[in-house]
Amino acid sequence: MNKQMTGTGNYRYFDIIVGLFVAVLLISNIASTKIVDIWKFTFDGGTILFPLSYIFGDILTEVYGYRQSRRAIWIGFLSAVIMSLVLGLVGLISPAEGWDLQEAYVAILGQTPRIVTASLIAYFAGEFSNSFILAKMKVFTKGKWLAARTISSTIAGQAIDTLIFVFIAFYGVFSNSLLLAIIVSNYIFKVLLEVAFTPLTYKIVNSLKRAEGVDYYDRKTNFNTFLFFKRESK
Repeated sequence: MNKQMTGTGNYRYFDIIVGLFVAVLLISNIASTKIVDIWKFTFDGGTILFPLSYIFGDILTEVYGYRQSRRAIWIGFLSAVIMSLVLGLVGLISPAEGWDLQEAYVAILGQTPRIVTASLIAYFAGEFSNSFILAKMKVFTKGKWLAARTISSTIAGQAIDTLIFVFIAFYGVFSNSLLLAIIVSNYIFKVLLEVAFTPLTYKIVNSLKRAEGVDYYDRKTNFNTFLFFKRESK
């Protein structure tokens, strides 16, 4: 099927994918407060889950197009802002008498505003780069070589995301050697995860295209990031 749809459409599964996409983003932001070592890879805990957001981003862009992916990215962005504000506010409120976990709360979730700020900037740059590259490559390749397109867009998007996130979130907190280890480990892990999930991504994309009756090509799309806030002319 090589069908181009216009408009937003009444999609059956779009909201489910967006919901999972946002859940991955929020959970990852909190999990990033812990630095872990797995198989000699050193990275923040959010890295275990966060790469899935790029897979969801690939699915959204490939099936529904850049405009719908842009909506999902902005929804995730605003949700993370709200989460950060609420956690920060709760940390500032005096604890109830008898509740002795204030220090633990501040020690873990007290880092969240800085981590979320880093995550938001990195996410903003990385996700939009990933979506843009994938959309452009789809048009250029006429919809062929999905695996090559998803991996190529992830290589670029994750490089931008990882560098921005680690420096904003952890510069001055950890030694430069640990920062370098986190950057390298994060990047390698994320790209390898994308490669490992490629067969599943391929199956999901093809199933959604058949179920939704859409295979969007961004031939005339306005790629302005901020068009989420106003109607795009057709």
